[in-house]
Amino acid sequence: MNKNPSIRRTLAGGIALVALIWFGSQVMPIADAQSSGDIPTFEVDAAWPKPLPNSWAVGPVSGIATDARDHIWIIHRGETVKQAGGVPAPPVIEFDADGNVVQTWGGPGEGYEWPQQVHGITVDARDRVWISGNGERDTHILAFSRAGKFLSQIGRPGQSGGSHITAHVSQATQMRVDPRSNELYVSDGETNRNHRVIVFDSETGAYKRHWGAYGEKPDDAAAAAKPDPAAAAPRQFGNAVHCLRIDRDGLVYVCDRSNSRFQIFRKDGRFEREIFVPKPSAGGTVADIDFSPDQTFLYVADGANQKVWILRRDELRVVGSFGERGTGAGQFATTLHDLTVDSRGNVYTGEAATGGRVQKFARVPAGRR
Repeated sequence: MNKNPSIRRTLAGGIALVALIWFGSQVMPIADAQSSGDIPTFEVDAAWPKPLPNSWAVGPVSGIATDARDHIWIIHRGETVKQAGGVPAPPVIEFDADGNVVQTWGGPGEGYEWPQQVHGITVDARDRVWISGNGERDTHILAFSRAGKFLSQIGRPGQSGGSHITAHVSQATQMRVDPRSNELYVSDGETNRNHRVIVFDSETGAYKRHWGAYGEKPDDAAAAAKPDPAAAAPRQFGNAVHCLRIDRDGLVYVCDRSNSRFQIFRKDGRFEREIFVPKPSAGGTVADIDFSPDQTFLYVADGANQKVWILRRDELRVVGSFGERGTGAGQFATTLHDLTVDSRGNVYTGEAATGGRVQKFARVPAGRR
C-alpha cells in the first residue's frame, strides 16, 4: 500500500517515446504522444487507499476489479505477510471510491474449496464475485455474492487432463461475464498448464466452447519461456494465458503474457488480429488490459518494463505510457500484475511478487493538462 500521502506525481502520455510496437512481423513506431492533446494524463494519488485497520498488511496483489458502484476489489496472497511476521488482511478487500475499506472476506469455508493460491477476481453485472487460483491444485473457479456468501463452483481441485477437458480449468487466471449472453469467459491457464480460452454458462457451469491461439485447437506442448524475436510468432498461447476483456463491440481480448502479445477474437473464437506490446521480452509484457470508459483507449499492464501502455483502441496504436520501475508512488517495484479502470477513467494497479501494493492513478481533467 502507499505510505506517503503527501506525494502526488503527474504521469502523462505526453512524452516522446522511442519503443516499438510489433504488428505481427511488421515493426511500427510508437506515435509521439505530444502530437495529440486528447491522450489521457494521470496523477498518482498516494493517499489512496486509506490505511488498513487492525494492523493488516497486504501481500502480492494478484487480482483487481471494479464494480458498478466504482468500488475497487482486490485479491491478495497473505502467506508472504505471515512469513514476514505481519498480520495479513483477509484475501478479498472491497474499497470505496475514497479508498476506505468497505468489507473484507475470503478463505476456506463450508461447501467450497478455496484456492491453494489465489489469482483472479472479477465482479459481474449481477454483483457475483468470481475467484480463480493458480496453485498446483487449482483447477476450479468459485463464485460468491458481494458479501462473501458462496454461490457456485465450476470444477474440482487437483484435476488434470489438458486443454480439451471441459469439466474444469487448470490454474485459470481471469474471468469475465458477458451480461448479454450470461456466459463466463476464462483465460486458462498458467505455468504451461492449459493454453486456451474456455467459456461456461455462468448460471449452470455448463461447458460452452473453447479455443487456443489464432482460434485453433489448443496445443498442450510446453511453451518456450522466452519467445524468439527472429522466429515466426508462436502458434499456441505461451505459458501464461493471463487475462481477457470483452469490449463494447463484442470482441474478446486475450493476454498472452509470455509471448508479449494480446490476441483479439470474436466471441465464437474466430481470430481477428494480434498485437505485440512493446516487443517480445523475457518474462513477457502483456499482463492485463482494460479500456477507458468510452473505450477510446486501451491500457496494457506491462509487467516486464513496469509501465502501463496507452493504445488507441480503434487503431491499436501505442500513443503513450505512464509508470516506471521503482518503489515510490507512481512507480512499480517488481511485478505490475493487473489493472482496472473506473467509470471516471481512473486507473488502479496491483503489484504481485514482492510488491504487494495497489495504487490509484487519477485521470487529470482536460482543463488541467
